[in-house]
Amino acid sequence: MEELQEKIVELPEDGYDISRPGVIYPDFQDYRYFSNAAGRETNVKVLLPANYSTEKRYPVLYALHGFFDSEKWMARPEVSFSVILRNLQLDGKAEEMIVVLPYIFCSKTLPSCTGMDLENCFAYDNFINDLTGDLIPFIEGNFSVEKDRKRRAITGFSMGGRESLFIAFTHPELFAYIGAACPAPGLVEIKGSPMHPGQMKECDMRFGPDKPEILLISSSKADDVVTTAPDSYREILRKNSEPFLSHLLESTFHDHTSVKPHLYNFLRLIFRTER
Repeated sequence: MEELQEKIVELPEDGYDISRPGVIYPDFQDYRYFSNAAGRETNVKVLLPANYSTEKRYPVLYALHGFFDSEKWMARPEVSFSVILRNLQLDGKAEEMIVVLPYIFCSKTLPSCTGMDLENCFAYDNFINDLTGDLIPFIEGNFSVEKDRKRRAITGFSMGGRESLFIAFTHPELFAYIGAACPAPGLVEIKGSPMHPGQMKECDMRFGPDKPEILLISSSKADDVVTTAPDSYREILRKNSEPFLSHLLESTFHDHTSVKPHLYNFLRLIFRTER
């Protein structure tokens, strides 16, 4: 993995997120499935390849939104997800894939996030049960996908980045490609804060025999929301001798300005036989 660090760029070249004349860019489509973890019908957005065919099987990327947001966040025009991916594919820099944008707030008592407190944090933490018990089976039962860890990827922004790391460490058998853009604090204990007891211990941030092909952490030095949380995760990974790729941004913010460069780097690396 370390040999790929030189392929990480801080900011992509101009035009990477702009629609090209005459090119068809697929849209995210809305679907619903029953989430036992949340006890309700749940929304999910799915992006199919431009020439999607049931005669082919595709790898799948799950991309998770942040606190207070929904499955709509990464499908917004500001993020340019479909445009970035399609342009990379046209340039031979990314594989065809299915992209899944789930709603990761999983509470049986609250339909949506009501505040930045422990109850709401636990609802986001509960997404791991939705993903493994309901969402992956729904995607694999309704779309033509490859059912193998080396053909699954997961990434997320802010709280979604934290959850992607948590899922990756607790279920390394599911995903070979992991990303986190500006991951939120709380994966481990936040010292001196009652906000969250920590989803896991520092010593548990290890993958065991199922090492990821890619683990990319992106963050901005100007991010005043998650502040030093991404750097603390990097330090724990170094201490645990777990290799990762680091993407450092100088002046982007805790929003799409950081997510888009992260996606540009991550999409170029996942599912690739040749990088």
